[in-house]
Amino acid sequence: MNRIQDRSGRRRLLGAALALPFASIGPVSGQTLPLTPACGEKPERTPSQTPGPFYTPDSPRRSSLIEPGSKAERLVLTGLVLSPQCKPIANALLDFWHCDEAGGYDNQGFRYRGHVLADAQGRYSLETIVPGEYPGRTRHIHVKVRPPGGRVLTTQLYFPDEPGNRADGIFRRELTMRVARDGVQRSARFDFVVAA
Repeated sequence: MNRIQDRSGRRRLLGAALALPFASIGPVSGQTLPLTPACGEKPERTPSQTPGPFYTPDSPRRSSLIEPGSKAERLVLTGLVLSPQCKPIANALLDFWHCDEAGGYDNQGFRYRGHVLADAQGRYSLETIVPGEYPGRTRHIHVKVRPPGGRVLTTQLYFPDEPGNRADGIFRRELTMRVARDGVQRSARFDFVVAA
């Protein structure tokens, strides 16, 4: 077996092993979503992006951002927090915020804002809605990822095949979530690679 085949085999094995634990995380789709990014010899760190003007510190810890009475389409986002060596990072804090279905941010309280902690295997899960759009921006979710004792990564996650992606000057293809429809909701997957 040559070195290239050996590396490819290791990547497939790691990808298969990392996908298995997600059967037990929250309400997930019956479809299997591919890993993002693929861990290999030199995985790329997740790119940083601006937090924008609407970040509010000290969000509440909660795994569901769904507001009472919201009729917006539901979204379940899951994934891993990994080191550049493809090792899961336990207890990483993931702070999420996004606009409501009409494209407005709550700047007085914590609607559609909250944080979760990754578990011992680096897994996280969040229930929320599909956010709306507003002028100049495509549909997106903001997130800050802080590994224990590490530097904070601030970035944004995007939806595939959105008409606004091409016109949004901030959009980055490598920050696109893997999204699948599951009945009345969407299931999404994104794995973060951060400095531990």
